[in-house]
Amino acid sequence: MLRKAGESDQATTMTGRIVAFDRARTFITLLVVIHHSAVNFTHFGNGDRMRWLGFDLVVLFNDSFFMAFMFLISGLFVHDSLTRHGAGGYLRRRAWRLGIPLLVSIFVLIPIAYYASFLRYHLPGTTDFNYFHYWGRMITTGPWPSGQSWFLWVLLVLDVIAAAIWMTAPKILGAFGRLIGALRSRPTMAFAAFVVVSVVSYLPMHLWFGDGAWFEPGHYPFPIQTSRILLYPAYFFTGIGIGVVSLRVGILAEDGEVAKRWTAWLSFAVLFFGLILLLVFAHHHWIENFASPALWWRAAYGTVFAIFSAAMSFTVPATSLRLSRSSLWLLDAMQPSAYGIFLFHYMFIIWMQYFVYDPAWPAGVKAAIVFAVTLGGSWLLTVLLRKIPLVARTI
Repeated sequence: MLRKAGESDQATTMTGRIVAFDRARTFITLLVVIHHSAVNFTHFGNGDRMRWLGFDLVVLFNDSFFMAFMFLISGLFVHDSLTRHGAGGYLRRRAWRLGIPLLVSIFVLIPIAYYASFLRYHLPGTTDFNYFHYWGRMITTGPWPSGQSWFLWVLLVLDVIAAAIWMTAPKILGAFGRLIGALRSRPTMAFAAFVVVSVVSYLPMHLWFGDGAWFEPGHYPFPIQTSRILLYPAYFFTGIGIGVVSLRVGILAEDGEVAKRWTAWLSFAVLFFGLILLLVFAHHHWIENFASPALWWRAAYGTVFAIFSAAMSFTVPATSLRLSRSSLWLLDAMQPSAYGIFLFHYMFIIWMQYFVYDPAWPAGVKAAIVFAVTLGGSWLLTVLLRKIPLVARTI
């Protein structure tokens, strides 16, 4: 029986975390590390001179869904946390878990990371190599890159909005959750509805701004990809709606119809990623004006992109749910450190890209070294820092 909106998810809080969702979140963290390890060796980028087309496909695959899915899965536990802690308690907890890491990231971790890029493009004798001079210039005049921390500030803003809705109109979240919960036994309709949400929230912004534009307030490290300003909130609040009904018996229940049809969602994802590749091929070979493709192409690409994102957002949790009783040792071992790996990996990524830049090694060798050192280094650093009780409460 479905619990009523507003009741606490006792099954989740009494019997522990839901393994499938922990694994899904950890899997996306792993993809983030793979993505950033590979992007410097793609043909579309302007990084290392050694490149491989396969990395372009990896980056395209990830970028077409994984951050939107991160917002979706982040929203799953919002309603239950608001119910248990109230808006004030919820925001205090989010400030601790997101606000403090955000400040540490933009003032400490990201400057350390990008000092490698500073050294790469400012040869000896051409500038002041003093780190503190470089840090001061970054903070006061910019550019001040954000690295992975853009996700933290956007998620924190969405959390504040969710808490405000909870305080002023809590019935809205309850009604939305019940609407989603009613689709538990109608997975095809649920998928179709989510496809509509995905397309409507993404396509207009994609057509207006394109995918390359970023909204950046001055030189401050709070950017967001302009075409996805509506997509990320749409996924986040969909996640909140899913979480209104117990995650153990709602639309993403382990024995639910969505989980049982994981092969269908995977098939849709493969199909629409294939269409993305076809449209990219057309863009490179059949479109005369490469810099400004025709409206039909941009509309087709935006639509296919949004549907693929929706399909992967069904595939990942459904597959995780079906494999919840299987042994996935890497994801299970990474899980306690996943947040720390996400926070720290950028330092290792950029410095390793700096160290492997000059050797004429194949792109695959360079990317493998970058990935191995990044994952191992950020994982080890997280494990060591989590031995400090105060840090363990945060990451």
